[in-house]
Amino acid sequence: SYDRGSTFNVFVGRGQLIAGMDKALVGMCVNERRFVKIPPKLAYGSEGVSGVIPPNAVLHFDVLLIDLWNSEDEVQVQTYFKPEKCPRTVQVSDFVRYHYNGTFLDGTLFDSSHNRMRTYDTYVGIGWLIPGMDQGLLGMCVGEKRIITIPPFLAYGEEGDGKEIPGQASLVFDVVLLDLHNPKDGIAIENQHVPESCERRSQTGDFLRYHYNGTLLDGTLFDSSYSRNRTYDTYVGKGYVIAGMDEGLLGVCTGEKRRIIIPPHLGYGEEGRGKIPGSAVLVFDIHVVDFHNPSDSVSITVNYKPSNCTVLSKKGDYLKYHYNASLLDGTLLDSTHSLGKTYNIVLGSGQVVVGMDMGLQDMCVGERRTVVIPPHLGYGEDGVEGEVPGSAVLVFDIELLELVSGLPEGYMFVWNGEVSPNLFEEIDQNHDGEVLLEEFSEYIQAQVDSGKGKLAPGFDFEKIVKNMFTNQDRDGNGKVTAEEFKLKDQEAKEEHDEL
Repeated sequence: SYDRGSTFNVFVGRGQLIAGMDKALVGMCVNERRFVKIPPKLAYGSEGVSGVIPPNAVLHFDVLLIDLWNSEDEVQVQTYFKPEKCPRTVQVSDFVRYHYNGTFLDGTLFDSSHNRMRTYDTYVGIGWLIPGMDQGLLGMCVGEKRIITIPPFLAYGEEGDGKEIPGQASLVFDVVLLDLHNPKDGIAIENQHVPESCERRSQTGDFLRYHYNGTLLDGTLFDSSYSRNRTYDTYVGKGYVIAGMDEGLLGVCTGEKRRIIIPPHLGYGEEGRGKIPGSAVLVFDIHVVDFHNPSDSVSITVNYKPSNCTVLSKKGDYLKYHYNASLLDGTLLDSTHSLGKTYNIVLGSGQVVVGMDMGLQDMCVGERRTVVIPPHLGYGEDGVEGEVPGSAVLVFDIELLELVSGLPEGYMFVWNGEVSPNLFEEIDQNHDGEVLLEEFSEYIQAQVDSGKGKLAPGFDFEKIVKNMFTNQDRDGNGKVTAEEFKLKDQEAKEEHDEL
């Protein structure tokens, strides 16, 4: 048989062999080797075989049993590893991805998906596989390992496959199941942690910042935002992410942790991408850091308000306040308490982000409030490098400690009483008909010190005075004459008259 390059295939005990061989093969194991001596009466007797075996010849056979099966055999399944958790098993019409080593009963390897470094991907139970494999894969869990032994009539039968597998060969597949889904599957969500307080859940059009670990069903990690030390930031429900993630991110709370299992037709499909193989089920363990909607405004929650609360902050007021600044997940960003001094601003002057200017409006001294600022009213998409992440929602816990009323809008200096009719002459101390910056500055300082005038609080004195002087110095020669000098209400009246 070695010379012919093919095994001898025969049923035992059915008269297809000489009587001696029929007896000699009984009880043999695969890979067993026997030396068989058969007398003529159990072989070809007194006639022999013309030209090959002489009459009354004793025959000697060196037999190696390669394969063995019975027509009543069924597929044999031996599971040698099964995961503790098995939420789902292979059913008819499921799509699976698995690795295998294929051998004959004698251990000879004929094929291996491991050698090709690619899983075998197929539907189960609908005729895409040999019948024995269709049966042998049913009931498997992801991560399970089993040996599937298939008789030839449930494999490639009498003809073999015309390549590596000869006719009448029993096949042994050592299989590990990596992936499993059904084309009818939707996403699956497993809640791992939901905060007790959840005032709002994400909706279509919201912008989310979240961390994630992305794995395949067998636990293989393919991506992680944690390794990049940066959240993944995106709109949800608008097609910016794969369909399964778009759906899985809806209805989450800030601080929530959930597992989203996405079948390939809602993930990266048959082609896959990068480290993600084709037809792969994806598992995302996500942690929602924060979310907002582009239409959101500042949210204000008053935590404490004094009983005497008549003077409310307005644009132009000079405020001193303490704050703790954090992200929505509670991460502390900054605190005036740790610095041991208040934060001081002129409200509405652009000294803080727009959302803070809004959040400090209409406060009274002693009031405490929480101000939540969406990124488009905070530090935007870029954030502040090393301090505030991009697109972050900010939370400020504020206590207003002091309020100095500001001046009417457009004024940097006002009189507390009647204005002198000889104002220019009073400023022009040397009576030369010209006022220099130094004279102007000394005069304004004297009015403020005496309480006759008031400067806008919170601004640098020299800058205010210089700005006032520049406004009067209409020809820009560094001197103000009586013809140039006008009070603000006089300027407004002249403009009105001209109109």
